[in-house]
Amino acid sequence: MGIHVHVRLSQGLSVSAEGELIEHSRCRCGATFTKEFDAEAGKPEGPAPS
Repeated sequence: MGIHVHVRLSQGLSVSAEGELIEHSRCRCGATFTKEFDAEAGKPEGPAPS
């Protein structure tokens, strides 16, 4: 039996009524994820650390 690691596959972007960017993603196992980005918060995010 192996260890499962969620791999987030992008399912698209949307904008909330409050103006936040929402990223939708899912894993092949069926798990779903959403992440909100506040456009008014300031600095943009840099590249992901490797």
